[in-house]
Amino acid sequence: MKLANWQTDKQFLNSANCSKDEANIATLIESYGKDMDSKYLINQNIRNSSISSSVIKRIRMYSGVFVTTAFVFFATSITTPLQAETPEEKGLAIAIEADKRNEGFVDTTATMRMVLRNRAGRESLREMRSMVLEVTGDGDKSLTIFDEPRDVKGTASLTFSHATEPDDQWLYLPALKRVKRISSKNKSGPFMGSEFAFEDIASQEVDKYTYKHLKDDTLNGRDVFVVESYPAYKNSGYTRLISWIDKTEYYPLKTEFYDRKNSLLKTLKFSEYNQYLSKYWRAHRMDMENHQTGKSTTLSWADFKFQNGLKSSDFNSKSLKRFR
Repeated sequence: MKLANWQTDKQFLNSANCSKDEANIATLIESYGKDMDSKYLINQNIRNSSISSSVIKRIRMYSGVFVTTAFVFFATSITTPLQAETPEEKGLAIAIEADKRNEGFVDTTATMRMVLRNRAGRESLREMRSMVLEVTGDGDKSLTIFDEPRDVKGTASLTFSHATEPDDQWLYLPALKRVKRISSKNKSGPFMGSEFAFEDIASQEVDKYTYKHLKDDTLNGRDVFVVESYPAYKNSGYTRLISWIDKTEYYPLKTEFYDRKNSLLKTLKFSEYNQYLSKYWRAHRMDMENHQTGKSTTLSWADFKFQNGLKSSDFNSKSLKRFR
């Protein structure tokens, strides 16, 4: 983190075009570091304001770092959320730390195998490719292309995730030779017949949820935080999620999804984690089980590559038809 960026963002926040809420947050940043609890005060102000998503993400860059009056940064000294006063503040702090640890990956590509299982255990396979582009000031962009079997070959799904606004999602169906836009009211629907919903495949931005730390626990021999999150966006198929988050690396090990009647709907388990570029952890296997239908879906990932030089123009709904 460079001093020039810090100074630029302070000027940006204090500009004449800034809203009252953004100016208040700029004032908090000015005094940041004087009080160890100011981190949570800043986050609370962000959540209670109408501040734009681009400004939110820029402020989040500093949310895990304390600054002295000499602008000396002590990021390496912080390994866990500090002195959160309430379960809600601690839950938010955990979510911010998890998000911060994934910043800077730039872009990724990978191959995927999707295994669909019905209630009787019968399986069907799908082979896919994925591309993800990190977006500064907003949610990430992702593209999934289906290669096998023949009846879905060329199908492509494009997602523009957003922090505080509805995600934009499109699906190209080669049989119909047209691009279909997924309505925000249909985000809880199944993605390509799997147990993953469209809202599950979008990047999980911090400000899409409110949070509550429930307890510390262990799972599969690892120390974890158990955090409950509540969708802050409209038309979610879930009332709440409960996640078991590794205390050391801040990646998820398990998430439970509760439906609109607050009944347990699905459980997602993450496993076979590998670390890339000495920083970024990626699960090579995800198992989603639907407790109400008896169906399940396994996603297996391979061939992760980072910083491939992808551009925003590679993620264009008008060019989805070109993928074969």
